Amino acid sequence: MAEHIVIVTVVHGRHAHLREQRRILRDVSPGTPHIIVAMDDHAIDDVVAGQPSVTVIHVERDPRGLPLARARNIGVRAALRSGADLVVLLDVDCVPGPRLVSSYEIAAERVPQALLCGPVTYLDEGVRVPDDARRLDDLTDPHPARPAPPPGTIQRDGSHELFWSLSFAVKASTWDLLGGFAEEYVGYGAEDTDLGRVARERGVELVWVGGAHAYHQHHPVSRPPVEHLVDIVRNASIYWRRWHEWPMSGWLDEFERQGRIIRRPSEIVLVATAEGHETRA
Repeated sequence: MAEHIVIVTVVHGRHAHLREQRRILRDVSPGTPHIIVAMDDHAIDDVVAGQPSVTVIHVERDPRGLPLARARNIGVRAALRSGADLVVLLDVDCVPGPRLVSSYEIAAERVPQALLCGPVTYLDEGVRVPDDARRLDDLTDPHPARPAPPPGTIQRDGSHELFWSLSFAVKASTWDLLGGFAEEYVGYGAEDTDLGRVARERGVELVWVGGAHAYHQHHPVSRPPVEHLVDIVRNASIYWRRWHEWPMSGWLDEFERQGRIIRRPSEIVLVATAEGHETRA
């Protein structure tokens, strides 16, 4: 029996990217219910106005930043209440490949108790999403830091440290076992690393799904993401308290090299923020 599949996307801004995501979804997976959780962005109603199968849920901003973890949980809970057997979470910057939904559905039948992840191609600046969704295959160049098994196959026993929230799918029963994202995390960073760690601790296998390609639309980024420094330091400290390990070590190393933080065995002191304040995480 076919799965009842619901797609969940959380969004703040990125209206052009959301329009492209909706355009491609209408092509590759017409009629699939799509829950959009708008974080402090009431203009989203106009962006998707009149589109069947779309539900918008509004969530207010947390004083500390965008509540990404809580918004995803709200979206998934709404999907499960609607009767979803399989929930696909897709970042607003990503458009789905022609076989993303069907590949996740087949993989969920093979390994129903797994956390399913698909390959993501980052589109270069100036590369637009093609008018014909079938032409997305021509752009496929998966991020080299993650597995990308051939279409129609899966790669089991994946490293939980590589879990990412750009594109993944989970059965209702597995979501219940995981308990969702830890809502202590607010703003950018670590909430998906934390969910991967929870999956490892609870014996939930991470599986990479061939053919479940997503394509990340270009937007400017900082390396390291200085604009998210406060969020990253706060969320890294939450992760330390939960797991006694530091996440996002590459970014923290670079922030330390730049003199923006002082990292001690069990704490980070933030010494240079955009506002010029000193604080302790």
